[in-house]
Amino acid sequence: MVTGCNLTTARRRGAAFMALTVLGFGAVQAADLPQADHIYTNGTVYTVEAEQPWAEAVAIKGDEIVFVGSSVEAAKYAGPRTETHDLKQGFMMPGFIDTHAHPIMGGAYARALSLDTFAGPEEWIKGIGEYAGGNPDLPLIFGYGFLASAFGEAGPTSEMLDTVVSDRPVFIMDEGFHSGWGNSKALESLGITRDTADPTPGFNYYKRDSDGNPTGWFLEGTASLAMEHLNVFNEAAIADGTDLVFDIMNGYGITAVFDAGALDVATMALGVLQRLDAAGEFTVRLVGSHMVAAPDQMDGALDLVENLAATTKSDRYHIRILKIMDDGTIEGRTAGMFVDYQGEPGNKGATVFTQAQLDSMVIDAAGRQIDVHIHALGERAIHEVLNAIEAARTAHSDSTSRYTICHIQVMTDAAVKRFAELDVIAQSTPLWTSYDTEGRKFVNADQFSRYFRYNSLKKAGVRLTFGSDFPASGAGTLGMSPLFNMEVGLTRQQAGQPDAPVQPSVEERLDMESLIRGYTADAAYQLHMEDEIGSLKVGKKADMIILDHNPFATQNDEIHKIQVKMTMMGGRVVYQK
Repeated sequence: MVTGCNLTTARRRGAAFMALTVLGFGAVQAADLPQADHIYTNGTVYTVEAEQPWAEAVAIKGDEIVFVGSSVEAAKYAGPRTETHDLKQGFMMPGFIDTHAHPIMGGAYARALSLDTFAGPEEWIKGIGEYAGGNPDLPLIFGYGFLASAFGEAGPTSEMLDTVVSDRPVFIMDEGFHSGWGNSKALESLGITRDTADPTPGFNYYKRDSDGNPTGWFLEGTASLAMEHLNVFNEAAIADGTDLVFDIMNGYGITAVFDAGALDVATMALGVLQRLDAAGEFTVRLVGSHMVAAPDQMDGALDLVENLAATTKSDRYHIRILKIMDDGTIEGRTAGMFVDYQGEPGNKGATVFTQAQLDSMVIDAAGRQIDVHIHALGERAIHEVLNAIEAARTAHSDSTSRYTICHIQVMTDAAVKRFAELDVIAQSTPLWTSYDTEGRKFVNADQFSRYFRYNSLKKAGVRLTFGSDFPASGAGTLGMSPLFNMEVGLTRQQAGQPDAPVQPSVEERLDMESLIRGYTADAAYQLHMEDEIGSLKVGKKADMIILDHNPFATQNDEIHKIQVKMTMMGGRVVYQK
């Protein structure tokens, strides 16, 4: 089986393009043309432009594209200082855009212990013990990557960690960064006892045993508080780690990223960006956000976003989006649902904000022309967020604000229709659409069949965008790879495993063309940068990548094997294999 279109289709498209060239499509006099710095010729170029989707060559001057078309026409842009590169029929396309990641937070974790999310409790505990044994001078053992649902309803406990490390604090964040796991020394250092109050019972809370004693599982905001009080991070180390994250992104063909919040290191985020910019280490375009994750953070939040938008704009980064965190996760049973979680009568999850609070924030953002990006996994949370967007559209029908709902794990039929009617961008991480063995335990069969409804959204005319949610992808740095994600989006199976179970519904598998758009042209639209990046077109920035295979002509279960040979941002090569 071949994705999107086969080689015959691609050749027909190429022939159609050559016919346009013969008819004089785009032909001009050489004397009137700018002299290119670089010309990439003799390739299979996928532009992601509807009017000219396929080409053979691209010419670049400075940081911009000056020509897209045939190799013959491209030669007219050559001068004595032009470097011409023969693609030898290689595949070129726009650089990938990660529409939801946490690169600065990821930088904070870049040097931490990284657990294999797909292992299990015994392997995680063993790995933590081995890491502690190999780092006897570390005052705190810190890491991330465990899957909370693998421990069942009770969750992980401090006693489990005490068996391998009892002489110093251990604190491990889960793969989604919605909960933490601490040993007894960590509880002791934090002063957490049965008398410690839960910040938000049922959402930000400490898991307790039947006697009310904390078990060592920190849910939602309590995990962030723990890391803050354990003094896990500092600005210099985060900058070093973020530089590493950017390098890894470039290796996966990523040239732009939306930072959906620095979370536990938010107070240091701007300083980290300034350090990287001053050092010339910015190799991606970054659009940032200010996150509101609790009602007491609402006051002044829009003023802060406006101030950041006015003061941080540069060629490399711009913080200008309001990020709202409105529910939790399926594995933590904190995502807002319409019905109870299986085995937990009375627990329908939670939403962070009331409908009135959501309405207030989104309407205010619309009035100020601020884009909004909202975390909602559960069907009830998605419903309430759509209500808020509808209220904003009614209150400010002429607003230029764009609205994105991210993650969108469980969605009703009505919600799919409303996404289209309200022109809401649907953002998600394709990697998560493989079969969810653990999460299946907590939702009913109907909900499980309504996971990640990509194809339904596409058919409804909704704009889809994709990203990694790194470092919360559940696959370490590999989770950043758009090509790895694309394969899972195509198959709804584990990458490279054609016999693996398919996540229901099989009809929600997406095609290659839509997945590429979600990482390029539609991704640029989400970032409000469609006039600058996202496709290969004259006048846009020269953000481009070269792959070693054509994804349209590669078997579904081998997409993840495709390698990025070169990544260019603004005419500058930032990665070369």
